[in-house]
Amino acid sequence: MSNKIKPSILPGFMELLPKEQLVFNDIVSKITGVYEQNGFLPMDTPIIEKEEVLLAKSAGETEKQVYRIDKEDKRQVLRFDLTVPFSRFAAQYMNDLTFPFKRYQLGKVYRGERNQKGRYREFYQCDVDVVGNGSLSIKNDAFVINMASKALKKIGLNSYKFQISNRKILTGILEGLNITNMQEVMILIDKYDKITEEQFLSDLVKLVGEENSKVIDEVIKISGSSDDVVEGLKKVAVKNEMLEKGIEETEEVIKYLKLFGVEDSEYAINLKIIRGLDYYTGTVFETLLTGNESYGSICSGGRYDNLAQNYTENVLPGVGMSIGITRLFFVLKEIGFIENYKGSLNDKYLIIPIGETFEYCTEVLNKLLQSGKSAEIYFEDGKLKKKLTYANKLDIKYVILIGEDEVTNSELVIKDMVTGEQKKLKIEEL
Repeated sequence: MSNKIKPSILPGFMELLPKEQLVFNDIVSKITGVYEQNGFLPMDTPIIEKEEVLLAKSAGETEKQVYRIDKEDKRQVLRFDLTVPFSRFAAQYMNDLTFPFKRYQLGKVYRGERNQKGRYREFYQCDVDVVGNGSLSIKNDAFVINMASKALKKIGLNSYKFQISNRKILTGILEGLNITNMQEVMILIDKYDKITEEQFLSDLVKLVGEENSKVIDEVIKISGSSDDVVEGLKKVAVKNEMLEKGIEETEEVIKYLKLFGVEDSEYAINLKIIRGLDYYTGTVFETLLTGNESYGSICSGGRYDNLAQNYTENVLPGVGMSIGITRLFFVLKEIGFIENYKGSLNDKYLIIPIGETFEYCTEVLNKLLQSGKSAEIYFEDGKLKKKLTYANKLDIKYVILIGEDEVTNSELVIKDMVTGEQKKLKIEEL
């Protein structure tokens, strides 16, 4: 009887075979390349943090979902996002950072969530944030959405739409209607697309009464172009400072998006977008794939007034966004995008020695590597067919065949594995 352990991984974790890992890495490198090109600086934080630091602001659901690594009297947890560790980092190194501080971070995060298709317990997130010391221009809200636009375009995604809102708009409406159970109403609005309209209205009436529910329902249904929505909001019967500020900020964000070159077709104002309930204070956005909206948001973020209030008296307002790279990769696989991915993976060369030609093969290898190409030599013995099959399975585009004649004449034969074409070159022509 065999006593071997069956090789397997826990549910809720993603592993890729090398072919897909190359695509994954290329996507990551393109996204982080966009961020660096636009002035964002890299940083990293430990995967394990002190419990008191990581759970300073969270309670309830988040606390249930974290992975603990308690050790004797040390209470430690795995990070569940990159924002909370960043807020600790910003407070801890305040005197060493230059504000406004623009950072990006790529890292694994951990959530003990119930296992569902496309929802992972360990996954990569890629965040960008701009944080100010005391104040931060509204231009940054548009700039961060512009970063998302540039990153998605860079990997070849074109069918997406940013759903943008501002938390001050709904807060202003609810305040103006003297609604006290504001959080319950926000939670219900957040569920709008997941329940029927009848259910929504019935629950809303229970929470705020008939008259108020009519006003709220009208407001969240305002749609059309961004200008239409802004005009519609200005006509709402409720008037107060918070609402006016929210409308004004939304107008500014739209104005700057246009200046940054984000197309009108890339975004819409959607007043049902809420995001983290006690976290965001201004602009909020989610990103849906056009035609594949059922997969949910692939990238989201927003503005927060005071990033590090649990760790410092200093007020650090910021705006940020996060792409769940592991989840995005899963969704892109599901919709067939990965299969046809046009990466910037280099054309590779496999050098096959035929006979005693290894020394000359290393010369060819070094020449290719020095010119920045990806190349390797096939070391093992075996039939030529087996070696060509190896190249095909690894999607190696060019095979270089080197026999005794090629060595004598300082030549080589290049075979294009896609077209089947073969040609002879002098080594200096490489």
